Amino acid sequence: MASHTVTLIPGDGIGSETSAAMQRVVAASGVDITWEVAPAGAACLEEYGAVLPDSTVEAVRRNKVAIKGPITTPVGTGFRSVNVALRKALGLYVCLRPVWSIPGAGGRYADVDLVIVRENSEDLYAGIEFEEGSDDTRELIDFVEARGAGSIRPDSGISIKPISVTATRNIVEYAFEYALAHGRRKVTAVHKANIMKHSDGLFLREAREVAKRYEGRVAFDDRIVDAFCMNMVMDPAQFDVVVFPNLYGDIASDLAAGLVGGLGIAPGANIGRDYAVFEAVHGSAPDIAGKNLANPTAEILSAAMMLDHLREREAAALIRQAVSAVYAQGTCLTGDIRRATGSDVPAATCTAFTDALVAELERLRAERE
Repeated sequence: MASHTVTLIPGDGIGSETSAAMQRVVAASGVDITWEVAPAGAACLEEYGAVLPDSTVEAVRRNKVAIKGPITTPVGTGFRSVNVALRKALGLYVCLRPVWSIPGAGGRYADVDLVIVRENSEDLYAGIEFEEGSDDTRELIDFVEARGAGSIRPDSGISIKPISVTATRNIVEYAFEYALAHGRRKVTAVHKANIMKHSDGLFLREAREVAKRYEGRVAFDDRIVDAFCMNMVMDPAQFDVVVFPNLYGDIASDLAAGLVGGLGIAPGANIGRDYAVFEAVHGSAPDIAGKNLANPTAEILSAAMMLDHLREREAAALIRQAVSAVYAQGTCLTGDIRRATGSDVPAATCTAFTDALVAELERLRAERE
């Protein structure tokens, strides 16, 4: 078995706990990984003067693969998202969010099996913003009105939404190639082209052009984003691989996670041409940090995605099998899952849940040997 060096970014809040649990589970799967630990998050400000130190970005570049715990992003004020900064610095243009039902996890559906492919580099997350009341904002408002493009209230903050041909083609091609590589039957493009003709309209036009190259191999359709959300809740089984511009993909991926039990079990990855960063997509939960109450499943399943990326597919499959088995047994559930399922068993600690996973992995590996 090959040896791998991976950058580990534990993150904030419960990140150190879920990352430690993930490391134990990966070790129990039998894969040989050397972890290079690198900091990021609010705690870095005092020591490094930045929430994302250059040394952390360089560590990911050096190792090409990283996994990170949750990192706090302030709402409305404060520093910008570390996650967004990492994506920009490393060219991680794909956000990959597989969603599937785990029996015993408290999901609303038993048959969800879909993959969300979200464009990461542009749209409203490009960070092109103009603060309310600034000279630049007033100039932009005057420019828009002078061109007859519309009227903007003078007390507005403004965000610009770029959607490019290049990024759209890249993300839709990725969605189709992923579908082919994983035996998926259909790609659905989601948009609001009926209203935003020159941004979402471009996304839809380019998606249709890319889809022509895959005719006869992967089916294609498209949905307006509001209709998609309704249909997702009514019957998620109709979707397979779904590709989005940035903002809609962010919202829809959390919606999809809610159908199967929540963000506590939702893995994710940010992937570019040269680098990949795998991550638990939930928040840092500072209210329970240090209390051994966190559910590490999302980070553990993100590690399984990472092992697939490293071509350690047997170990990745064993981890998913162990997670499914522990949830199905229903005797060792963290508090969030206990509440979601209405179980009357005592809530398990993060450590106890990890112990159960490690024991199940050891059992599965012994069976195979």
